[in-house]
Amino acid sequence: MKKILVAIVALCAFVACVNEQAHTQIQKEKLSLQEDVYKLYPTDNRWNFIKLNTADGRLWQVQYDINGEDRFESALNLLTRAKGEEVVNGRFELYPTQNMYNFILLDQIDGRVWQVQWSIEHENRMVLEIK
Repeated sequence: MKKILVAIVALCAFVACVNEQAHTQIQKEKLSLQEDVYKLYPTDNRWNFIKLNTADGRLWQVQYDINGEDRFESALNLLTRAKGEEVVNGRFELYPTQNMYNFILLDQIDGRVWQVQWSIEHENRMVLEIK
């Protein structure tokens, strides 16, 4: 009888542990889904937006057009600022400045910052770390 009781208690503990692990995984997945992977930030130019991958810090300039002749998406920065386990949705945020062509990219986990400059001219686009 004692062995059966011990087996039942062990089985209950095992089931509780499995349920807790499953619950934890579901919570992580829900949190990951709550944060957007991509966000669009308007510029002061009504035709242009900055697209940010909030998990790794990559950036694109997106331009739309009513007539369809000048639509494009062009990379501002394809260098990932976070890798592996560091990649977390919502990690990076973009902040406008008083200069319509410049934004500040903030890593909300470790505090690193970059100046992001968009432009119609490709040679005037840049992303520079602020140290």
